[in-house]
Amino acid sequence: MIVDRQGRRFRNLRVSLTAACNYACTYCVPDGKRLVAAQDELSADALARGVAYLVEAAGIERLRITGGEPLVSPRLEAFLAAVGKLGLEDISLTSNGQLLSRKLPLLRDAGIRRLNISLDTLDPLAFRRIARGGDLASVLAGMAQAHAAGMAIKVNMVPMRGQNLDQVMPMLEYCLAQGYELRFIELMRMGHLARDRNAFVQQFVGLEQLLALIGQAHAYEQAPRALDATALRYRIPGKGHFGVIANETVPFCRTCSRLRLSSTGWLHGCLSSSNRHFVGDLLDKPRHQALPALQRLLVKALADKQDQAFSGDVMVMKVIGG
Repeated sequence: MIVDRQGRRFRNLRVSLTAACNYACTYCVPDGKRLVAAQDELSADALARGVAYLVEAAGIERLRITGGEPLVSPRLEAFLAAVGKLGLEDISLTSNGQLLSRKLPLLRDAGIRRLNISLDTLDPLAFRRIARGGDLASVLAGMAQAHAAGMAIKVNMVPMRGQNLDQVMPMLEYCLAQGYELRFIELMRMGHLARDRNAFVQQFVGLEQLLALIGQAHAYEQAPRALDATALRYRIPGKGHFGVIANETVPFCRTCSRLRLSSTGWLHGCLSSSNRHFVGDLLDKPRHQALPALQRLLVKALADKQDQAFSGDVMVMKVIGG
């Protein structure tokens, strides 16, 4: 087991199945151009073998499948079939939900029981303005169908001044009514927002402001959470839960257990570091050759983690899986 001086180790792996996305959200790609699949993306078999090696080399327990948008990837079915045999504690998936209705039978049959759906507004016009793709009705229908099929739904919302701050309470009320858990994610200094501090500051909405808004309508109390959880979790008695991923206000770097594997075979130990470590060439090697080399790279990836707080990076979040 690889552990750093703060006692951190990799437990949670996020695999970006593809860099392609059918949205072009304003906080992710400012030029409005949708991200496309990289020419050198790994096959489903290679990515699944990467997961298997990381389970053994790092002790990975939980897997989240991300993108881009994983539901647009032709590798999805084969990848799900392969990683489903690895005996992981949990496999979940993050999606914008646009294709969820169409892909739900595949996800259900593969044993996916938890979904994180990115949704920033319930206003159809604001939805189109922020996402620059898709339609709100399809997303809401897909979420309802998944929930009816027994899947737990978390909804990820990035509140931004000047764009969707007026949607904080409508989103919370909707999620409470539907039985979803809403997670507010503080805007992150990634990609273009790492370079343009003024744009970041003008749009940023922090934990204190969010809790003040919610407190006007609901009494809430802090709820228990896992030691390495990214979200502060709150309970509204008799109604449900919500969370805040306060990466700026209350950094969680000291307990971070996340590792990311990109669709092109790069390991990222920290979103605040431009360092990355190529493992694509190891995935064709036999286990006895791959594992020692992989462990050496994991030591470097763990050392990339910030000691105290998130500092941002110019990497585009969608490319490395959120």
